[in-house]
Order: sequence, then C-alpha cells, then structure tokens
Amino acid sequence: MAKGFLPVTMDEVRERGWDAPDFVYVTGDAYVDHPSFGLAIISRVLEANGYRVAMLPQPDWHSCEDFKRFGKPRLGFLVTAGVIDSMVNHYTVARKPRSSDVYSPGGEAGHRPDRATAVYCNRIREAYGSVPIAIGGVEASLRRFAHYDYWDDRVRNSMLVDSCADVLMFGMGERSVLAVAKFIEEGRDFSEMRIPGTCVMSREVPEGFLEIAPMEEVARDRRAYAEAFKAQYDQQDPVRGRPIAQKHGRRWLLQNVPGLPLTRAELDRVYALPYMRAWHPMYDRLGGVPALQEVQFSIAQVRGCFGGCNFCALTFHQGRIVSSRSKESIVAEGRKLTKLPGFKGYIHDVGGPTADFREPACAKQLQSGACPNRQCLFPEPCRNLRADHREYIEILRELRELPGVKKVFVRSGIRFDYVLKDSKSGFLGELVRHHVSGQLKVAPEHVSPRVLHYMGKPEHEVFEEFVRRYKQANRNAGMDQYLVPYFMSSHPGSTLDDAIQLACYLKKSGLRPEQVQDFYPTPGTMSTAMFYTGLDPRDMKPVYVPRDPREKAMQRALMQFYVPANYALVREALKKAGREDLIGWGGDCLIPPYLRRKPDAPERGKPGKQDRGSSASGSSKPGHRQAKPAEKPRQAKNRPRRTEQSRQNIARKSEKNTKS
Repeated sequence: MAKGFLPVTMDEVRERGWDAPDFVYVTGDAYVDHPSFGLAIISRVLEANGYRVAMLPQPDWHSCEDFKRFGKPRLGFLVTAGVIDSMVNHYTVARKPRSSDVYSPGGEAGHRPDRATAVYCNRIREAYGSVPIAIGGVEASLRRFAHYDYWDDRVRNSMLVDSCADVLMFGMGERSVLAVAKFIEEGRDFSEMRIPGTCVMSREVPEGFLEIAPMEEVARDRRAYAEAFKAQYDQQDPVRGRPIAQKHGRRWLLQNVPGLPLTRAELDRVYALPYMRAWHPMYDRLGGVPALQEVQFSIAQVRGCFGGCNFCALTFHQGRIVSSRSKESIVAEGRKLTKLPGFKGYIHDVGGPTADFREPACAKQLQSGACPNRQCLFPEPCRNLRADHREYIEILRELRELPGVKKVFVRSGIRFDYVLKDSKSGFLGELVRHHVSGQLKVAPEHVSPRVLHYMGKPEHEVFEEFVRRYKQANRNAGMDQYLVPYFMSSHPGSTLDDAIQLACYLKKSGLRPEQVQDFYPTPGTMSTAMFYTGLDPRDMKPVYVPRDPREKAMQRALMQFYVPANYALVREALKKAGREDLIGWGGDCLIPPYLRRKPDAPERGKPGKQDRGSSASGSSKPGHRQAKPAEKPRQAKNRPRRTEQSRQNIARKSEKNTKS
C-alpha cells in the first residue's frame, strides 16, 4: 500500500478496513495527489468530510472489466476526463494526433479515449446499470449545454445526455460535490436537484427557469445557437444569474444557478488538506507524470478571472468573480515547499488564471454580481475597478524571505492593462526587481483594432505603454530583461490583412516568437460561438471567420515570416493580399524576392530571441539593396575570377612556406 495515497486497488481498500468505497473516482489523468490537479482536491475534500474514496485513474475502457475493480461503490461513481478536455489533450488545432500526454505516466499518449467522460460513463452503465454517476471537470463543465464540437464540426448534445450520467457538476466543485454526495445518500430523485453548480435532466421545466432554444434548433440554426450561447454567458453569474432549461429530445437539461466562489477561509482549508504533492509511486518505473514538474514548486493563490477574454473558457468555468487565499495560507504552503525533496530554493510561480488578480473587480460584485453586457477591463478599465497590488506584494516579500528560498517567480501571467491601472503600489518595479526569471510573459494577442475587438482585448496602444514602462522599470533597476508577448493567428475577425499587420509589427519590433498559437475553437467560449456561427453573439453582427486550412496556415506562417520553411506560404499570402511591396530587400520588407538557402536549412543566429523590452520604435537593419525579383546576386558573375585569385594566393603562400 502506498502510504498516504488513496487506495487504487481492492487490496488497499481492504487494508483500510473498508468493505467497499463510498465513491469510485474515475479520471482520465494519472493519479497525482497535488492541489494543482482537480482530482486531488475533490478526493481530499470528500475524504476530509468522512467519505471513503477509491481512485481509478486511466482505466482500460475497451471493456467494462476494469470498472469493476472495486465492486459496486456504496454511493456511486465520480467521473472526469482530467485537467483538460480529452479532445484538446489528443489533437492539435489542425486535428492531428498529439504524440505525447503530460498527464500520463512517462508522458505517453493513448492512455484515455476520445470524449473520455462519455466513454467511461457508458462502461460504468454496462457494468452496474443504474448506479449513480456524477460527472465534472473541464470537459463536462464546458460541454454542459448543446455545444459546437470542432472535431466533429457539428453541434453535439450536452455531455450529461451523451454520458447518461445522473448529474453534471460545473465550475469549482468543492461545495457542490459534498451537496451531491449528501443528495445521493438520501436517495432522492435527481430531477429534483437544485444544488448550485449542477445540471440534471427532467421531464418538465420548473418555475423560474429561463428557456433557451432546444438542441435540435441550435443544431440547424446558427443564429439560434448564437442567441442561446449569449443567454448562457449572461446568466453565468452566481448572484444575479437565472437557472436555464434547454430541451434535448423529450427531456429538459436543467442548469441550476452557478455556485458562489469559495470564501477565503474555505479556500485556505482546501489547500491545507494533506496532499502528498507527488505522483502515485506506481508511476516511478515509468518515469513519473511530467505535468507535475511544472507545478510541483508553484503556489495557486487565486481563482476566477474578470479579464473576460473571448477566447478563454475561464468565464464559463471559474467565473468572473475572483476569490483568493489568505497571506498566511500562501506563506504556510511556501514553507512546505522548502521541505520537499528536490526543492532547490526556487518557487516557480505564485499565481492562478491571472496572477495579479486577488480581489473582485469592484465592491458590488459580491452583492450584485458581475455586470451583464459589460466587461471590467474591455474596451477600457471600468471606473469602478479596484486596481491594487499591495497585498500581493506583501505576500511575495514574505515568501522570498523564507529560509531556504532563493527566488520567487511570477510565471502564470499578469494582465498588463490592470498593472497600468494601479498607480500607487509600485508593483511593476517590484516585479522587475525580484520576480521575473529573465523574461516576462504577457499576452497582447494581436495588434489589429478589429481583431482585438473580437478578442475582447485592450487596444494595442495600451500594450505599447506597458512596454515603455517595463523598459523604464528595468533601467531603474539596472537590469535588462526580456519581454515575451504571446500572439494568436486566425481568430474570428482576422483577415490576411490583419495577419500581415501583425507580421509587420513583429518585424519592426524585432520580435521573433519561438512558438505561435493558432486559434483553437474549444467548447464554452465566445470566440468559438463566433467561429461556428459567423456572428458576434454580443451584437449578432456578422464576423469574418478564417476557416480555410490554407488561409489559416498562411496566417500562422506570417507570425514567423523569418523562418525559411515558411517562405512559400508567406509569399503566397502577400501576393493574395496585394502586398508585393513587402517582398524585397528593403528594411520594411518581410521576405526577400528569393531564398539564398534551402528552406529546410537552419537559420543563422539564435532563434526566438526577443528584443529586450522592445516596442514598435525599433528600426530594420541598414545596408539592404533593392533588387529586381528575377535578378541574380551581382557577385555571382565575379565568382570564377575571385576563385582563381584565391587559388593563386594559396599557391604563393604554399611556395613561401616550403622555402622557409
């Protein structure tokens, strides 16, 4: 028996003196008992409240036999696909299979099925019939309504329907899983469940529920889909949100109101539970679970995000009301990290969805909820926004003063427009001096005003102002650190002209991103609704969507125009957009008229190096001549003469050496 871990075999169940577990927790991830993994938090919360939980990580889904490992549980099964959606885990945005899985032992792919939540539940039904099943996690949470599925390119049923589960838990599940456990223990009818943060099926619609277009209608009418999504998005608030009903066939999907964020005291208790902070020892011989390495010496200190980026599912999953842990709780976890095997003095991150959000955006959110049809930071910060980093600074200072701590980094990302709004705390200077690991990652995402509007991101000038202040903060500290911005291609609204505008900015700024991100239409985001419907759900106006794989490849290649392998795609894009002026030897040109080496030859210099705090004021290298497209290099005509002269020089040197 692996001491400290929850049982993973029936022998371990018996060693604990149990005749059967209350719940069998089925997960598509390997078993890692660390608070960065939802399966660890939910299982420990249940354990702390007296429930017996057995873990069934990555079961063999090809038959129902592995699901019988513990026999029939006393109360039921809990099922999750894992930390991320199983389809995102398996496939790239180009729908190509991924070769690895960091949430599996040894990073090996193939340990979970596509649409894992539904597959696991159907095997459980095959094994035990009507045993209670509750599903949760990101995959279930973001697929709780009829939703567009990028991989099938069609609208699919709610995951609750396809899985044949009894209840779906969405959002943060600590409160809801305990309420669901009690509900199951009481033997009540699931259609009567009104627990916040849950969905159930019913034959009728209770009073007070907001009816949206049924599954059959949103599957055939894209405008109806956009309107239904907007209603779901508007009601995603635990204070003012209404429960929602959506018909699937003869039954109704009932979404109860979202659950309130955990209080600071509740969060502190959750993170104080006795996690092993390690993968289960059964994975040692396989090389462990790679995902743990990224978070093992990091601290999650906040939940929720009022940033409201349209391509992000946080609004639909964790919500817009931010909650955070106390300073005492975070510092106590820092002390634990210093005593872990392998700790070398570095706390890798103190953050969350957005590292520097610690409080609700304004005082009224907890009383009135987040404002409908308004964002806290877009198109510009709300006048009621409270931007104050003082408590966060105090936490970081106390952590870096702990014995054994050499450095405390902030790596999970900051919101640069929120930093600019804070004019009192001096956070940026503190961050630059003590908490940047040589480079700071930020996400402006694009430079085109049109694309930024559809993304829900601030104007490009806001980012430029942040760049200026970041450079100044580095100068004040006597430091020279990189700024690494993330950009996205092919987002709804982005045309080839917009992609070229971004490429020109990258050229002028001297930025060469090592990795680029193509927009990935995942369930539960405003941008995915735009991608599928061609409409902006906010105003129902048409929006251009780059769906053609060739155009998407061109937009992606433009972000790395300097890579020889992208030359043909970039040239095609520039010609298609009528921008042949950017093909040539001039300083403003993106590519030359022809390649001087083979496309697969390595590029000179260090790839991906960022201009240190550069803004768009950088200039291109001098000395390039303008040449006609078909002209060969002038020196090619003189090459035989120079070669012969070189031979004569070598001969003379050889003769001189022989005489000496």
